[in-house]
Amino acid sequence: MESKAGILQNIRVYWLAFVAYWGIVLFGYDTGIAGGVVSQKFFQSHFGFLDANGKAIVSKTNAISSNVVSVLQAGAFFGALGSAPISAKIGRKWTLVMFTAVFSVGAILTTVAKSPSNGLALIYTGRVISGVGIGAISAVAPAFVSECAPKEVRGRITGLFQIMVAIGVMISYFINYGIALNPKLDNSPAVWQLPFGFQLVPAGIMLLGLLTIRESPRFLASVNRNEEALATLAYLRKLPPTSDAVIHELAEIESAIAEEREARRGLGWREAFFGKGNFVRFFIAFFIFFLQQWGGQNSVGYYAPQIFADIGFTGSKNSLLASGIYGVVKVVATSIFVLGFVDSLGRKYCLFISAMGMGIFFFIIGALLKTFPPPATTSVANPDPPPASKAMAAMLYFYVCFYSLGWGPLPWVYSADIFPTRTRHYGLAVASASQWLWNFVQAKVTPGAITSLGYKIFLMFATINIGAMATFSLLIPETKGRSLEDMDIIFGSTTQEARTANIAARETALDAEVRHHHTEGADAAAGEDVKSADADEKV
Repeated sequence: MESKAGILQNIRVYWLAFVAYWGIVLFGYDTGIAGGVVSQKFFQSHFGFLDANGKAIVSKTNAISSNVVSVLQAGAFFGALGSAPISAKIGRKWTLVMFTAVFSVGAILTTVAKSPSNGLALIYTGRVISGVGIGAISAVAPAFVSECAPKEVRGRITGLFQIMVAIGVMISYFINYGIALNPKLDNSPAVWQLPFGFQLVPAGIMLLGLLTIRESPRFLASVNRNEEALATLAYLRKLPPTSDAVIHELAEIESAIAEEREARRGLGWREAFFGKGNFVRFFIAFFIFFLQQWGGQNSVGYYAPQIFADIGFTGSKNSLLASGIYGVVKVVATSIFVLGFVDSLGRKYCLFISAMGMGIFFFIIGALLKTFPPPATTSVANPDPPPASKAMAAMLYFYVCFYSLGWGPLPWVYSADIFPTRTRHYGLAVASASQWLWNFVQAKVTPGAITSLGYKIFLMFATINIGAMATFSLLIPETKGRSLEDMDIIFGSTTQEARTANIAARETALDAEVRHHHTEGADAAAGEDVKSADADEKV
């Protein structure tokens, strides 16, 4: 656990992460909001997917639910890929500013949607545009934070990503629940306008916060703005630019960048993917999110009200309250793990334990749902769930604790860990694009899968967790406690001997340069003092 002195020493990095990750609150909020909006009766009746008896038409409900949820992921896929060249050109900070503004445009469109004739079209359009913004933010923010964080706490600070996702999801669940509790909103467009409009709050906070932080020192060094890189690194570490620790860290950064430039001059997509030691990193970044999405979390997260209704929490208030509790458990479990254990337990073994725990609880849920199916119909609006349904809900809460232990935060932490400075924007773009691609697929297929598979969907997720995700966790290299520049050594891009020699040479040159500038400044000041003294004597 980081000491109070350590937290104060890194307070500027924590502030940078807090600001950058407000965009991730948007990510989490949009993850949870759409499923609850589509489950509202007035939304269903207003846009015409209730039958003459006032019951939802299952096929139409599933189609519109999947569309409202998945078009965001479609936009996010392209936003994530498009962010890489922009981030490499204008920097991490201003890329975040630009795409937060893009997101806000989409949020406004979804908020003003009202007409039964074109309201859904506006919602779809707004969700796509917001998705472009979210996709870019989800790629750039973790890279930005990782590049600014010291290696001792990088996992914890980068892992704040998942805490902010969980907070966003929790907020979305309780906003939907609060709307369901207010009878004045039962027949009002506010049932979707309020949830969609609330997106502008974290977006505004992020835009204002971004004006208070500095650019990544690693990005500045990569574009030869070395004096700015030194000043920014010293600012983030709360140390003077002449500090040995700052000089050594910048020398390490510059050494890694120089090696990459020499080996990959004129870097493009092909060189970035297939340069020495790079392909396996891109494969890991792509595949780790493929597994994360097919492990079941986002199927539960996007459609939590429907999932809880299917296991016996019938009635919108029951299902939305159960979803809200799920969100609270997720925030608490993620916070405990990220703030207390991510930098002490190691990445790969946490992923393994997480996958095994998730698989076990999914198996239990599937078995309970098969053995004790909930009653098909009831005349009570919000009936008390039967004991088996409460047991399944408890298993889902235990499941999300294990998810928060590993497969929630660590794919983002690990992907931010493994790439060198010059290809990190490409690597995080691929990782984020993979996340959004499989997110899109999951969002499209989940409503129909819940209807057609029933309990079997939980058994499918259990098999993926134990059979694939646990195995993958044991095959990847550990990155805990290693600097970002060490990743080239771990993945074979260079050797320890070559790196040590380069760092020593760069450190000697940088130390001499910094101390020369410092001495020049001191001599100039002394000269001014002598001139002033001479003038006084003459007077």
